[in-house]
Amino acid sequence: MEINDFVENFANQFDDTNPSEIKLDTVYKDLDEWSSLLSLTIIAMCDDEYSVKVTGDDIKKSTTVEDLYNLVLNRQ
Repeated sequence: MEINDFVENFANQFDDTNPSEIKLDTVYKDLDEWSSLLSLTIIAMCDDEYSVKVTGDDIKKSTTVEDLYNLVLNRQ
């Protein structure tokens, strides 16, 4: 799994946020568009794209996009 691909896949889950705003160090919960629905979308993305189960608690404990990337990478 390439880190840039993960960031791109993550950014593609947002409809109204410019993908260039989302980087590894982005605190995704601070994005205006972040919601519980997007949280579920990210969980589904991890399952569909990487075959990794991410829970709501994982999302709560993570802060940045890189945190999520490392979590997914470690579970592959």
